[in-house]
Amino acid sequence: MSETLKTIRLSKTYGNIHAVDDISFSAKEGEIIALLGPNGAGKSTLMNMITGYLAPTSGEIFVLGRNIKDYSQEAKSSIGFLPEGAPLYPDMSVKSFLNYMAELRGLNFSAVSKAAETANITQVLSQRIETLSKGYLRRVGFAQSILSNPPILLLDEPTDGLDPNQKDHIRTLIKQMGKEKTILISTHLLEEAETICNRIILLNKGRIMADGNCADIITQNRCQSLAEAFRKLTTSEEENQ
Repeated sequence: MSETLKTIRLSKTYGNIHAVDDISFSAKEGEIIALLGPNGAGKSTLMNMITGYLAPTSGEIFVLGRNIKDYSQEAKSSIGFLPEGAPLYPDMSVKSFLNYMAELRGLNFSAVSKAAETANITQVLSQRIETLSKGYLRRVGFAQSILSNPPILLLDEPTDGLDPNQKDHIRTLIKQMGKEKTILISTHLLEEAETICNRIILLNKGRIMADGNCADIITQNRCQSLAEAFRKLTTSEEENQ
């Protein structure tokens, strides 16, 4: 499996706040990686830097072997991104929005039909985005992230707001696509990290606390479960006292 994504000593600071603090990791094709951590761990900030939406304070990011500082457009075209609270145009229909996003990326409209079918949103294509439930909004955001069939997918809380059946559908899709892509999922749900990801990068306060598969993290931290390891690695000494 070839390396598709790499960060070297990546940091983002806001004054005295270290949102992302000296993070280095690499990812390969066929890996589904959970960026697991509590709120404020730095998951979304890390994703936004990888996609080029946010400039790092320091460090390097490589996408398909190229530094995104020098090849920004090529890097962005290789990444599909579902941000938290995906930016959608409320007055547009779902179909118009996806057609617009496809046009921006130089895609033909057959890509829209395929993405809509994959995300199971064909029944709402004619509806205005402002009329959709939170679950459908996430699925429309997911559809736009896979329009170009990119080799790298970054999904920030992809099942947020979905009902159990919708969650199962999206998780099954992620597992299927993960056989040929590199997928990073930001989540605070232990169940999601355990069931669909073959690797977990556990973050807390902007730092990597653990990196490996679920069993390795449990064993290395002398715990009985991922939940126990999560509590151990994300709870400060002060909170334990």
